[in-house]
Amino acid sequence: MSNSRSSRHIKRVRGEILVVLKMLYPTALQADQLLRTLLSLFPTLEWDHLRRDLAYLCEKGYLQRVVSDAEEGERFTPWRKRWFRLTSAGIEVADHCVDDPALDP
Repeated sequence: MSNSRSSRHIKRVRGEILVVLKMLYPTALQADQLLRTLLSLFPTLEWDHLRRDLAYLCEKGYLQRVVSDAEEGERFTPWRKRWFRLTSAGIEVADHCVDDPALDP
């Protein structure tokens, strides 16, 4: 696993996460499905990097974790099986209504 990613690559991946989820808004997408979708654009994307980006975007308030009824303990659900959707703040960034220097314009 490579730990070094350029800031440009990180911004592009984060931006594409928002774009993919914007296409499905207001529904959610499972992290594993999101990874498979992004691999078409970023063939070297690793799961650990995507997991960090998802956590970061959740902390920024751009993504929201959606807990399905089938989950018994939300903290124990593996990251690949977790569901995510855009928040209203995430839509504003994805639509370029609001600028964020941590994301690719």
